[in-house]
Amino acid sequence: MPPATADATRERIIDAAEECFARLGVAKTTVEHIAIAAGLSRATVYRSITGGRDELILAVLLRNLRRYLDGLAERLRRQRSVPEAIVAGTMDAVEFVRAEPTIGRFLAPEAAGHMQAAVAGAVEQVLALCCDYVRPYFERAQRAGMLRADIEVEGTVEFLFRVITSLIVMDRDRGDEDTRRFLRTYVVPVIVGP
Repeated sequence: MPPATADATRERIIDAAEECFARLGVAKTTVEHIAIAAGLSRATVYRSITGGRDELILAVLLRNLRRYLDGLAERLRRQRSVPEAIVAGTMDAVEFVRAEPTIGRFLAPEAAGHMQAAVAGAVEQVLALCCDYVRPYFERAQRAGMLRADIEVEGTVEFLFRVITSLIVMDRDRGDEDTRRFLRTYVVPVIVGP
């Protein structure tokens, strides 16, 4: 059997980290747990993942985010109405984060300190990834005159990212239809215009 490549070893470690985070929780998972789950030495884990646990937390988060964004990009391509795409995409993102056990664990209070450390320096990376996925949709809509001409894609994605985060963190016990109405009334006009 040929030796594992660096990329394959890294993926194996990320898989093990995701499994450990799910089983033990983010706060209680150590690099030792991850090494055992991956069937590797701690030294190999540290050589492959130089940022340690924080880098692994972010790697798991970004991998899951990429998987989600693959599906979101496809759904956006099928949407005919920009306002409804904004509402549906926002609702979908909130539901995804609430239902995705791995991301949900990162947002749990017991992991908050660890999440802050891992993600604090990577917010730009997360926003850039989101922009890469939705940029084609927003650019087409803007060229077709369906978005305000004076807004930037990056700023729009950051705005939606902040709205999604607030809907997750500040659950006002609103039903889905009330949340959709809120988005149509307050969020959509900011992006689409009056």
